[in-house]
Amino acid sequence: MSRHGLSSFRGTPPGVVLIRRLRGGKDWSLTTYRYAVLLITFIAYACYHASRKPSSIVKSVLYPEHAHGHNSSSAPLPWPLGDVFIQDKIHPGDLGDGRFGSSGWAPFNEADGTSKLGEIDVAFLACYSLGMYVAGHLGDRLDLRLFLTFGMIGSGIFVGLFGMGYFWNLHVFFFYLAMQMVAGLFQATGWPSVVAVIGNWFGKRKRGLIMGIWNAHTSVGNISGSLLAAAVLDYGWGWSFIVPGALIVLGGVLVYLFLAAYPEDVGFPCANSSSVSGEHPCPDDMEAQTQEGNSNIKPHSVSTSSMGSGSKRSVGLIEACRIPGVMSFAMCLFFSKLVAYTFLYWLPFYLSQTEIGGRYVSVKSAGNLSTLFDVGGIAGGILAGYISDKLNARAMTAASFMYLAIPSMLLYRKYGNESKRINILLMMVAGLFVNGPYSLITTAVSADLGTHASLRGDSRALATVTAIIDGTGSVGAAFGPLLTGFMSKKGWDAVFEMLMACALIAGLLLTRLVAAEIRDKFQKLMELSNRQQSGEDSSSQPLLSNRS
Repeated sequence: MSRHGLSSFRGTPPGVVLIRRLRGGKDWSLTTYRYAVLLITFIAYACYHASRKPSSIVKSVLYPEHAHGHNSSSAPLPWPLGDVFIQDKIHPGDLGDGRFGSSGWAPFNEADGTSKLGEIDVAFLACYSLGMYVAGHLGDRLDLRLFLTFGMIGSGIFVGLFGMGYFWNLHVFFFYLAMQMVAGLFQATGWPSVVAVIGNWFGKRKRGLIMGIWNAHTSVGNISGSLLAAAVLDYGWGWSFIVPGALIVLGGVLVYLFLAAYPEDVGFPCANSSSVSGEHPCPDDMEAQTQEGNSNIKPHSVSTSSMGSGSKRSVGLIEACRIPGVMSFAMCLFFSKLVAYTFLYWLPFYLSQTEIGGRYVSVKSAGNLSTLFDVGGIAGGILAGYISDKLNARAMTAASFMYLAIPSMLLYRKYGNESKRINILLMMVAGLFVNGPYSLITTAVSADLGTHASLRGDSRALATVTAIIDGTGSVGAAFGPLLTGFMSKKGWDAVFEMLMACALIAGLLLTRLVAAEIRDKFQKLMELSNRQQSGEDSSSQPLLSNRS
């Protein structure tokens, strides 16, 4: 379809048009639109992550290796949050409608069951990572609102179809593999699109903190998906996919109706990058005007046809890769996301197969308990964004968090089985350091590089750069769960050793950028010292002349 043809679909979202009519033609202020964009994209990507969690929740149901080993003796209840984490109340063999027994679900209940589960994960993530490169390039060419809507509805359909295998009593491995592969392709539309939308609306000031808070959608989505999938697990594992699938479809409808992907589409001038002529103010300038009291910046002052979402040329993959720092952060994210996604896909299974305080927890409890890793991840994303803003050092912050993730994972593996409270504490600390750099790189760093000075403000690279960085990271994310599926047979110590080695490599890959940031700060410190010294010298000269 031609660009002219696509432009006919662009413009003000129908929900925003309706709100304007209900308000008698009055429009929202810039600040209100920004809050709305933050909220809608937050909900959208939380839905994406919620729809990825079911496979991790049902692993122990499909392959209940230690179902017979659970200690069903009574334990003090409730602990620790009411009946959310119930000890040994539900066993894998108790779920379903009679067609599903303690033997699991073919074809995942065989001797190579964990390997098959790992293959399902890698099929999803491989298609996700490959689709990311294409989706990022398309995101810079197509309307982000429609592109995101398409991806969310498609994701919901195929996630739901995976769950329908339970009701259709399907035991064909290829069916589940194919559903995950297609779902992965649709899921690839999400991240480049939401980061590009945020980059379009927000300047670089406090971007790390804003995106660190906003990136909590990842953990909120993981938590919501885990709780939803676990809540309906009693009725059959198929519902654990259908309910999150329906949720993301509803999220897609919300995006279509209300998301203004570009400031120009609702009448505000200048997207993320300034025009060459400086004719229109950028978001940072508009933000400053708002803070000075000019909050009623007039929308509709710029013609959407001239400054709209299709007015800038997109950047190719090769050109985007040449932006300084893109490949360094992309390779760092390869290993960082490998660690993060291994926890995402295997932590509930690990918890259900590992004694904690001398007892096993049920499948449902393990799914609920694993959400606390993401609670730590929320704090990690916000903390990493805040520190990187304060220090103006993205690479130093990301590398430091990766190095600190190593002892946190070591302590979790060594002492996490001592008691439930220790497990929770160490799990949250590990989540903080594992998800901190992952959050920072995929949000603030991607947006910074997508609006890099080398682009000269005449091109759009937000979605493309985001796709390169997160797509490369997603390749690593595909390897992590796959390797875990094989290495878990040798024992969980081998899995954690792999994760710690990957965290170390991720930190080392940023060494050149860290050194550059240190040199830059040292140079600025020396320049400041020289200016202060020259100021003192100039102020002392009149005193010397008067004395003479």
